[in-house]
Amino acid sequence: METFILIFYFLSLSVLFAFGMHGMFLLYYYRKYKNTKVVQPPMPDEFPMVTIQVPLFNELYVAERIVHTICKISYPKDKLEIQVLDDSTDETQEILKPVVQHYQSEGFNIKYIHRTNRQGFKAGALKEGLEVAEGEFVAIFDADFLPNTDFLMKTIPHFANPNIGMVQTRWEHLNEEFSILTKAQALALDGHFAIEQQVRYKSGFFINFNGTAGIWRKECIIDAGNWQPDTLTEDLDLSYRAQLKGWKFVYLNDVTSPAELPADINALKTQQFRWTKGAVETAKKLLPKVLKSHFSLKHKFESIVHLTSNIVFPFIVIVAILNVPIVLLKNITEAYDFYYSLMSIFVLASVSTFLFYTFAQKTIHLDWTKRILLFPLFLAGSMGFAVNNTKAVLEALIGKKTGFVRTPKAGIIGKTATDALKKSKSRKINPTVYFELLLAVYFIFGLAISIYYLEIAAIPFQLMFFLGFGSVGYLSLKQSFQT
Repeated sequence: METFILIFYFLSLSVLFAFGMHGMFLLYYYRKYKNTKVVQPPMPDEFPMVTIQVPLFNELYVAERIVHTICKISYPKDKLEIQVLDDSTDETQEILKPVVQHYQSEGFNIKYIHRTNRQGFKAGALKEGLEVAEGEFVAIFDADFLPNTDFLMKTIPHFANPNIGMVQTRWEHLNEEFSILTKAQALALDGHFAIEQQVRYKSGFFINFNGTAGIWRKECIIDAGNWQPDTLTEDLDLSYRAQLKGWKFVYLNDVTSPAELPADINALKTQQFRWTKGAVETAKKLLPKVLKSHFSLKHKFESIVHLTSNIVFPFIVIVAILNVPIVLLKNITEAYDFYYSLMSIFVLASVSTFLFYTFAQKTIHLDWTKRILLFPLFLAGSMGFAVNNTKAVLEALIGKKTGFVRTPKAGIIGKTATDALKKSKSRKINPTVYFELLLAVYFIFGLAISIYYLEIAAIPFQLMFFLGFGSVGYLSLKQSFQT
């Protein structure tokens, strides 16, 4: 049993180490292409027809805001079509209809398209809208975004290259300063956009459309097989299918699209669950095609890591649970001292992760030294979400299908809370909360054991596990019962 625990722990750490060290791989390419500038081509002499799609479902508190914002985008009215794709079953319908009628009266080519079913969820709505879309290019914005007025003027020129199928912009955060929770999310998303997306694009690897704040060539969507609802990440799915067909994507790190971050932890859990499960579903669906493709081994390696990175969550839970018995074993028997010494190398993965997020902040923020101080709390929170996301990974692996659950939005900008935040909160308590709290109690015991045996190296990690699982579980319960 002792040997089994040690081997299982070692193998789990090895998986986390491999994915953690991948950050150094990306940082190598970041430094290599740091000075490579993305040049914006001139605007075409004749403005192409563009359709902007706004998919919504029960977006009571932000629906009107997004339509007003879309209608302020700088582009000739006769070359712009706006599709409000509303699958709502609540009052959102009654809010949107007069807004759409108002802009129609002002000469906007704006259409309100309401479906009586959610067949295919977001993918289904986008596909049905595409069937009647007038535009040669199709931009997509979720309801929680407030796109800048120059969005089309900065993205359309890149389609001068006929091989370009999609242009993605970087997300900014409307309410980053609202709470520790939103600050941690901003840190995570900045890492994805400023390093992962930028490096993959400049290095020639596959990148992904992030579901919003991007614009597609309509021909590319259709050629790649159109929107498909068989995964919860229809954006990642279509992105890979398009690039496997030979289409090229562009990522613009200097062109931003502001969006609202979930301010409620249960809403964030819903979002993370969907993203995690959908990515694993996409990996199952498309990895065989990636491996059989003509792309280089380097491209295939990066695609494998990109699509499978979410499998780290079950291993985080395993390492967390086994960490305490490992401390006991180390102090009860000396038979495995060599392996304990060997495990010290795994700390390099934490260093790699820290450097990854440090460079991400440095790339886009002048006050990056202040922002990176949040890293320990961010890392603890990431550990705390491991139970929620492990459930998502396991469901995807066994093929259990679930519906597309939207992330509630409350219309928050800056630090000011809104009444909508309380009203939009989910009151449903996910059973994973109790496991999170149980693990927090477990690590109180683990900390006591580590202090007793003076296992100084184990204490920081067990403290982060305690803070991560404890805070995520506690906030999940607290925000469910808040009125």
